[in-house]
Amino acid sequence: MSISRRSFIKGMGIGCVGCTVSSLPPGALAFNPVDFLKGQSTLTPSLCEMCSYRCPIEAQVVNNKTVFIQGNRNAEHQSSRVCARGGSGVSLVNDPNRIVKPMKHKGPRGAGEWEVISWEQAYKEIAEKMNAIKQNYGAESISFSSKSGSLSSHLFHLAAAFGSPNTFTHASTCPAGKAIAASVMMGGDLKMDLANSKYILSFGHNLYEGIEVAETHELMTAQERGAKLVSFDPRLSVVSSKADEWFAIRPGGDLPVLMAMCHILIKEDLYDKAFIEKFTVGFPQLKEVLQDTTPEWAQAHSDVPAKDIVRIAREIAAKAPHALIMPGHRATFNKEEINMRRMIFTFNALLGNIEREGGMYQKKAATKYNKLAGINVAPELAKPSVKGMPEITAKRIDATAPQFKYINKGGGIVQSIIDSTLEGVPYQTRAWIMSRHNPFQTVSCRPDLEKAAQKLDLIVSCDVYLSESAAYADYLLPECTYLERDEEVADVSGLNPAYALRQQVVEPIGDTKPSWLIWMELGKALGLEACFPWENMGVRQLYQVNGSEELYKEMHKKGYISYGIPLLLREPSYVKAFVEQYPDAIKHVDSNNTMEKALSFKSPSGLIEIYSEELESRLENYGIPRFHNFPLKEKNELYFIQGKVAVHTNGATQYVPLLAELMWENPVWLHPETAKNHGIKHGDEIILENSIGKEKAHALITEGIRPDTVFVYMGSGAKAGARTAATTTGVHCGNLLPHEISPVSGTDVHTSGVRISRA
Repeated sequence: MSISRRSFIKGMGIGCVGCTVSSLPPGALAFNPVDFLKGQSTLTPSLCEMCSYRCPIEAQVVNNKTVFIQGNRNAEHQSSRVCARGGSGVSLVNDPNRIVKPMKHKGPRGAGEWEVISWEQAYKEIAEKMNAIKQNYGAESISFSSKSGSLSSHLFHLAAAFGSPNTFTHASTCPAGKAIAASVMMGGDLKMDLANSKYILSFGHNLYEGIEVAETHELMTAQERGAKLVSFDPRLSVVSSKADEWFAIRPGGDLPVLMAMCHILIKEDLYDKAFIEKFTVGFPQLKEVLQDTTPEWAQAHSDVPAKDIVRIAREIAAKAPHALIMPGHRATFNKEEINMRRMIFTFNALLGNIEREGGMYQKKAATKYNKLAGINVAPELAKPSVKGMPEITAKRIDATAPQFKYINKGGGIVQSIIDSTLEGVPYQTRAWIMSRHNPFQTVSCRPDLEKAAQKLDLIVSCDVYLSESAAYADYLLPECTYLERDEEVADVSGLNPAYALRQQVVEPIGDTKPSWLIWMELGKALGLEACFPWENMGVRQLYQVNGSEELYKEMHKKGYISYGIPLLLREPSYVKAFVEQYPDAIKHVDSNNTMEKALSFKSPSGLIEIYSEELESRLENYGIPRFHNFPLKEKNELYFIQGKVAVHTNGATQYVPLLAELMWENPVWLHPETAKNHGIKHGDEIILENSIGKEKAHALITEGIRPDTVFVYMGSGAKAGARTAATTTGVHCGNLLPHEISPVSGTDVHTSGVRISRA
């Protein structure tokens, strides 16, 4: 099934209404409205945090009323560009419905009754409860979770000082599948040289809605230069609408199509034999497992025509190595996640595009770059460490099987808190401390999560808003926004070394604090002063730059610093320019005018492990990617899938006024044929239900979806917390998804089956 980009019918537009907000106690919120902002009156470099990408920005307070935000012009790849989310930061700062003072819940969890307390009372009571739980059940009975990124390290430092091994990010509900696949195969991830690619395949990776400004711009640049883009997605996403070809692939059909295309490359000798021989292990096993994965077999599992699978495989091979298959980012489509992402990396390896223009490459951080250059081109950052941290011997609650080794080190399986709390597997969780984390929106099977929350002895939430998850907390600790705080220097290296810095633009509203300071002060209240030897963020930044006042000042002035010139180890023109710039680098140049010998991987073999002996030892039949054909729905159900819209970041931005007004509802995409069969018209209120839950929303009738599939954007339908039209209206995805994770990657499965009917 395919459709031209021009035939997508109108109906994607979403209306907007004013947002209503639930009442909170007087003094708990900022003034309504915030009439006066203090801060930097000139453009100040910083980093955005309206999503997880953290783009370099510049911002300033204008007339003490608003904040102007643009991209950081010192970062060439960013320039002055920002997306809708990035430009809405002021709406987050001066929102009169922010939490701006510590609060303690009254009455049942989730009931919405609060009282304002002082920071001193909050720290004292939380510390007393945590220490009591530690004394009675052990430090490991408290779990700590955080949104991934810069600030998670501070919460996790508190956890380590306290003695708990149980730290979790949001990774298992979003990007971990790709990262774990890269870890298994290469010991680390790869980046994309999208702008220079000539042929690009996308399997559900929607860079035109899940926007990362620089990367999205690179994809646009590639298309403007004539690159062909082919999208495989059950619905007509924005990327699909801008692609040269769109295939409405059956949910779960991605892996069969990838395997069939690799089958063609091998069968017709279209793969890069030299690269496979030099840089991979496991090709014989791959060849064997792909022997019967024909295009016809893939068509039966995906509805993608066999003739198109063959044609596209040949076309992309003809453009290799300047071609790539995007590894993707968002949550797990189905239980084939680890094998799907590994097959994408395998496909790229067969094209021989690693360290080639338009392909994929390893990050060139300062240590490796300086070694190749023969001189210190870029300063290397120091990593703060603390002596005397306690030794932790308790096992993690997600260390229930050897296969989960990779995710245990890469963010953990946050869903395991449910099993540990409700079933005592492998032992009982008694408390949950979370920082800017909204698992009630992002973790599947919300009913089980609510049961777990009600059973815990203590829940603490550090957040900007009364999110759905914060609503179940015993204590709310108000964090200041990204525009109101300083943070450590971040390594943002790409083709060459680069660093970026977030710094304060606006003075904090109310009694809010940066979470790094909150966790340090709570640590001291817990009696862990010795584990927090730094005074402030400036001290940590100066330590990172090895005491260099010159670099410290330059980082604050520019916010983004790039060193050297771009380097691709297997691209002769890049190597030539590198040697011209750094003559000592000539000793690393091979006879073929590349630096191939410098290309290595952090896998056990030092190569790309298409077949992994270690993974096979941990989970039988997973050493090589295979198709297991896991069922995604019951008979007579429709596939239920979700995705990200350009103006929202899953379960975080629906509280932000400007963004809530841009999109305040997530209607259900239905194919006209499906709607007709169920007696549903455009705009009708409909019900989605399955064995997990029941949701109500409006129908959006469109040909941009498969007849056997329904789609909604994530982040709406909250059952608790601050009430805005964008949080409460529409479908709560987690209320329709089973408590199910994929093998190895441990990620939440975000496809299920639903039945639909008119309300």
